[in-house]
Amino acid sequence: MDFSLLDKPVQFLKGVGPRRAEALRGMGLVTARDVLLHVPRRYDDASTVQSIAELEVGMDATVRGWVRTKGVIPTRAGLRIFQAVLEDDSGRITVAWPGQPWLDRKLREGDVLVVTGPVRFFHGRQIQPREFTLVGRGDDGESRDARQGTIFVAYPASEDVPQWVLRGVFDKNLDALLPLADAEEWLPDDERERLGLPRPSEAFSALHRPATLADADTGRRRLAFDELFFLQLVQAQVRHRQTRERPGISFERTNELIRPLHEALPFALTNAQAQVLREITADMTSSRRMNRLLQGDVGAGKTLVALFAMLLAAEDGWQSVLLAPTELLAEQHARKLRELTAELPVDVVLLTGRMGAAPRREALEAIRDGSARLVVGTHALLQDEVDYARLGLVVVDEQHRFGVRQRMVLAERDPPPDVLVMSATPIPRSLALTLYGDLDLSVLDELPPGRKPIRTSLRY
Repeated sequence: MDFSLLDKPVQFLKGVGPRRAEALRGMGLVTARDVLLHVPRRYDDASTVQSIAELEVGMDATVRGWVRTKGVIPTRAGLRIFQAVLEDDSGRITVAWPGQPWLDRKLREGDVLVVTGPVRFFHGRQIQPREFTLVGRGDDGESRDARQGTIFVAYPASEDVPQWVLRGVFDKNLDALLPLADAEEWLPDDERERLGLPRPSEAFSALHRPATLADADTGRRRLAFDELFFLQLVQAQVRHRQTRERPGISFERTNELIRPLHEALPFALTNAQAQVLREITADMTSSRRMNRLLQGDVGAGKTLVALFAMLLAAEDGWQSVLLAPTELLAEQHARKLRELTAELPVDVVLLTGRMGAAPRREALEAIRDGSARLVVGTHALLQDEVDYARLGLVVVDEQHRFGVRQRMVLAERDPPPDVLVMSATPIPRSLALTLYGDLDLSVLDELPPGRKPIRTSLRY
């Protein structure tokens, strides 16, 4: 089987000529593969469709029927209303689209529609749809009964490529495309069965011709698996290439700073903190550059973990930077780090935009000559005038409040410093960084004793 057949231009599919192919290309459907991957945006279960005879005023209904008659009705206020009489085997009902007279050119008598909206009384029962789907054309040569299905498929469509065109493309070509999809199967049979995934042909058949809504979910699951797997594969390749081309700093751990801090703490580290520290230490003492996301609730001890990492760098003569999104948070971090390192031979230097000229010059000089091994600040740390003597670790707090370019200003120095970014909430952007960025993930999934558990709720 020729693997390139799915990549043939869409105009060579049955029922698609040059003019229709141009419209399909406008939607991004350039090849047969694109058509196969054009996933429905919605499925309507026929079991939820009501007969017209049972509709009552006040109901919110979904009905399916064919257009018996249609036309545009003007009003005294100048509004033009498109109306159609929809009929099924049980009866008829008027469907009205105020202000949409153009539908008179799009819909034909005999067309099959699925209509959803409230039932009201205006010269008889009437539906004013908030949504409708053209299921089939009245002149497509099929009987009305032949178009009755269990699941109605609604695709992303356009004015130039309406639903009925897309349905026709799939009706004429899906059977021929399914074997081509199987020819490109990359999962071994035993692994696919272990994961409970369908073959590609079964997945696409379930997506475009589902017998039940559960079938459609199965098809989506296979496509989602493939997409996420190959995204992760690309990220693994990127990480491997970065490690090979830009190796990190191999820090030497002496414990001259870490051990005194650990012994001075009036509490024991949680199991989660200890595990995360092992992961960070393994990264920092290897030749592989650390690029890690630390996630944990407020109060889980992320700052303490970051301090241990900063001290590991300081033990080997490197500087560390803790970047905070606001001056208030930067000042809080600096105060906390000074308290924890009060008995240690390291200086914590704060640099923010609102500092006076004299303390600012003093901070810049300490950063320049390397006497400031622990540096805390805001965006001011990203300015060109800040000259680091030997930057080895960048810690970014509340990372979602910084742009990618802002974070990379420090991370792209030579030699490339290790990077630890922290977030208190698993917001989508954080998860996206794990997926699309080159970040490893560490999680503080327990709170220190005495801390109240964090509850997340949605209010609307």
